[in-house]
Amino acid sequence: MLSKKWRWIGLICLMMSGQNAMGAYAYYGLEPDIVTNYLSESSKNLGYVRVTVELMLEDANHLETAEHHAPLLRATTIDIFGRQPEEKVKSLTGREEIRQDVLRTLRELMQQETGSPLVKDVIFTKYLYQG
Repeated sequence: MLSKKWRWIGLICLMMSGQNAMGAYAYYGLEPDIVTNYLSESSKNLGYVRVTVELMLEDANHLETAEHHAPLLRATTIDIFGRQPEEKVKSLTGREEIRQDVLRTLRELMQQETGSPLVKDVIFTKYLYQG
């Protein structure tokens, strides 16, 4: 039977190995916030959406590549939001669909541009709309 001391050492080793695996990811924020219009169906006026977008990169070594391609990543994200209907922008399920669409599109774009998808996930840390 293992002593308490060895159990604690084993637990600490397990926790540290998990931190190393998690440390491989990096985050890149698209700055400034994404601000764009969408067509409001109910009032036939333009609404707007403001979103803070963080990209979770597969490897910290991809930060420089993400920064280099930031204008393309931003423009693509703005284009996706600008094509969304009001009901999608304003609903939680619609927001998740938009997030998945942005993720899929950015991964495809980075695959074409760099030969690697680079983007592991997309996180909306701020999401405001009016319209």
